Amino acid sequence: MPQATVHLLRHGEVHNPDGVLYGRLPEFHLSERGRDMARMLAEHFVARATAGAKISYLAASPLTRAQETAMPTSEALGLEIHTEPRIIEAENHFQGLHPTKAEFLKPKHWWYFRNPLQPSWGEPYKQQAARVLAAVQDARIAAIHLAGDGAEAILVSHQLPIWATKLTAEGRSLAHDPRKRECTLASLTSLVFDDAGKIIRVDYSEPAAVLLPGAASTPGA
Repeated sequence: MPQATVHLLRHGEVHNPDGVLYGRLPEFHLSERGRDMARMLAEHFVARATAGAKISYLAASPLTRAQETAMPTSEALGLEIHTEPRIIEAENHFQGLHPTKAEFLKPKHWWYFRNPLQPSWGEPYKQQAARVLAAVQDARIAAIHLAGDGAEAILVSHQLPIWATKLTAEGRSLAHDPRKRECTLASLTSLVFDDAGKIIRVDYSEPAAVLLPGAASTPGA
């Protein structure tokens, strides 16, 4: 039996009527749809717990949207929300701007496109994956300490750090097309560990898929 599972949960839809890249900007709250996603996630985890899953640890990025996504699950399972800065959104030069072709083509931004494989416009993919994986390992250990073999932890994070972590866990190249990330709003990227603490499988699911049609598509980074 796997020793532990750590679920990397992307936050729900954000209220962002201006369609900006919100990145690490403060006070970007969930939209009404995002709050519905958070409640649906809580129902998903309650169903798992009822079926025998030992969900014992919950943490979230310090950003408002992640904390708000974690809240219904915290209340439903009686788990404290630990704030985990290592799973915060990626740094991004374009934070606060509208992600349009016209904006990106402005000469003042050209220098930031010099190395898209890193990427040069923000925090390197390798750095993101490294910090998230460190947090994942600590969450795995904490969950096992609380619930023993087969324990589960939930970390509420953001699309790009989750995607970089998944690519790393699967031994794939970190260079990618941002439009092709398999990490929708309120999705779960679940890292399954063996008894030695090695990742043996990466699962993906969308518990709130019914709410995705019509949801905002502007990523945080």
